[in-house]
Amino acid sequence: MFREMAVVGVGLIGGSLALAARKAGLVETVTGVDADPIHREVALAAGMVDRVAAGLGADLSRAGLVVLAVPVAEIVSLLPEVARRVEDGCLVTDVGSVKGPILAAGDAAFPDGRFVAGHPIAGQERSGPAAARPDLFEAANWIVTPSGLTNASAVERVSALWRGVGSTIVSMEAGWHDEVFAAVSHLPHLVAYALMDAVLGLPLGEERLQFAAGGLRDFTRVAGSHPLMWRDIFLMNRGPILRALAAYREVLAALEEAIRDGDGKALTARLARARMAREEIPHRP
Repeated sequence: MFREMAVVGVGLIGGSLALAARKAGLVETVTGVDADPIHREVALAAGMVDRVAAGLGADLSRAGLVVLAVPVAEIVSLLPEVARRVEDGCLVTDVGSVKGPILAAGDAAFPDGRFVAGHPIAGQERSGPAAARPDLFEAANWIVTPSGLTNASAVERVSALWRGVGSTIVSMEAGWHDEVFAAVSHLPHLVAYALMDAVLGLPLGEERLQFAAGGLRDFTRVAGSHPLMWRDIFLMNRGPILRALAAYREVLAALEEAIRDGDGKALTARLARARMAREEIPHRP
């Protein structure tokens, strides 16, 4: 499908895509670009890439596809440089979980429509190439958010790659994507971090954590994710996240009021509604 793919950022997502694309025979050669020498060493040793580079340099000149798999703020800053480095026929895509600002930057860097903004809905709290695995995208959704500039054939070629590694393609408008994922992804991460911070802030918080069992561990699992990556996501998707936080605070206030007033009926109604919605969330196989 692509003679050479360059993956900028060989962490969990970039490394997993490299492994999956190689396993499926979708690419002949993979170049891994990563500023971290340990990441480059692990990526080579694991066979996820054929060669590595610390920076963009001339390593993109042979690529038919460049995948930007770095934190969202870095994607925005790299797009103009990528545009200067790649050849005219090269396609460029990304895996960022905030799409509006990235799509705008991609359209500015590639007015011919070669940039395809995407977001694989897959991941875990572990990061880095050691966490990468070739089956990460099987039965996962890959969200594509084309603009009026995006070339339809570019979308289809990049979509075919993601289908080839097991994903289902879903097209969304970028603004709606950011509103949706502010609620179902970004807010849960923020709440998990906040809950850990709140427990630590209680008297003898660290001692309390020694007695934590499945409830706290399961609820805050995603607080084990990389802080710098999530800092950038929270700031880049600021508006939708603030709206989701406001809705969350309203519900917390209602629960607090029901508990303070001893209103078991109101409390039960809210808990039952939440439980029913939780049970209806589609589960990935």
